[in-house]
Amino acid sequence: MTPGLLIAAPASGTGKTTVMLGLLAALRTRGLVVQPFKNGPDYIDPAFHGAASGRASLNLDTWAMGPAMLAGLAGVAEGCDLVLAEGSMGLFDGVAVKGATGNGAAADLAVLMGWPVVLVIDASGQAQTAAAVAQGLARFRPGITVAGVILNRVASPRHEALIRAGMDEAGLQVLGALPKRASIAMPERHLGLVQAEELPALAEMIAAAGALMAEGVDLDALIACAATRAAPAPAPRITPPGQRIALARDAAFSFVYPHLLQGWHRAGAEILPFSPLADEAPAPNADCCWLPGGYPELHGGRLSNADRFRAGLGAFAMSKPVHGECGGYMAMGEALVDKDGHRHRMAGLLGLVTSFAQRKMHLGYRLARLGHGVPGHAAGSRLAGHEFHYSTILDQPDAPLAEVTDATGALVPETGSTRRQAGGGVSTGTFFHLIAEAS
Repeated sequence: MTPGLLIAAPASGTGKTTVMLGLLAALRTRGLVVQPFKNGPDYIDPAFHGAASGRASLNLDTWAMGPAMLAGLAGVAEGCDLVLAEGSMGLFDGVAVKGATGNGAAADLAVLMGWPVVLVIDASGQAQTAAAVAQGLARFRPGITVAGVILNRVASPRHEALIRAGMDEAGLQVLGALPKRASIAMPERHLGLVQAEELPALAEMIAAAGALMAEGVDLDALIACAATRAAPAPAPRITPPGQRIALARDAAFSFVYPHLLQGWHRAGAEILPFSPLADEAPAPNADCCWLPGGYPELHGGRLSNADRFRAGLGAFAMSKPVHGECGGYMAMGEALVDKDGHRHRMAGLLGLVTSFAQRKMHLGYRLARLGHGVPGHAAGSRLAGHEFHYSTILDQPDAPLAEVTDATGALVPETGSTRRQAGGGVSTGTFFHLIAEAS
């Protein structure tokens, strides 16, 4: 398989994503075809990866995905020059209980794929101590190969020289040193997240990051570090929710994992996108409707006034299945309360009422055993997913959809909902985003 590297760090906030985007851009400028991946369930970074590399970035998750699925998804890199995978949080950070292949840490993915690790070290506020941190990461777990480090936020040439001296003493290769550049820092907003399509100057930011990497990183040395032990594997079989899938796609319903879309296409399904924010209804000739996660709480007024959307979705749901995830689930409910306490009517396919005014973080892996079927998965199926939202449930009168546990096996109260409509159609929703069917 194509040789690769995993870009990781001791912690979040080191500038890892900016370095990842800059490397993708700099290598693309060189004429290399680079396949990006993202460790874990993050659904924001892959869109940035795609903008920088020109290729769809896929999530690889050792907690939710088995080895065969991981190897099959990694196979999309065949024919590329290089793989760059971005880690999540710190290199060894994951959940306490192992899942399908590991605990979700970037280190698990590096070991499984045989990708050497390039550490992004935030050098601000330290000098030789940075080498002790990097050396500790390199020695913490057998099977991890730290190929080198990229020093980020270096204050001056003297600062760089001190850190390099420490890295030499630790026996670690410095692949690059980067000054702090506020102009290419990743912005944050709603829920701490900003989506790629929300940045009007995204191309300029990526180009600036690419120029910084070309100037401050030894790209030839970086490429020479790449390796893999993974063998080619067939693409995973992913069951689509229907043959013709009406899929909500706009700023309010922006998230579905790219590997699912690719799997649906590969299985021969046809995806029919529509925009609820543009007051569009699902195609009436679709077999099912899928409402992905997103940010309906930012668009409550527009969704409440989207009469064609709500009427069309209601008519569709009378006889056909509709499923919503997180934001899509909220939009299928009776009402949504925004951060200012304003109540907005939603589609009314379920009795769910949610509030963003009463904020509480819900975050983590989820394992669900379905009590009722959802499009593509029969009752009794076990689904692995991830939940991240701040909304609270004010009312949930419908039948629970599943028994849902977290990564430790503890029950969580967000069971999802199901309701059979008068015409026989079944509406279902969950707060977790589906990643894979669990074994």
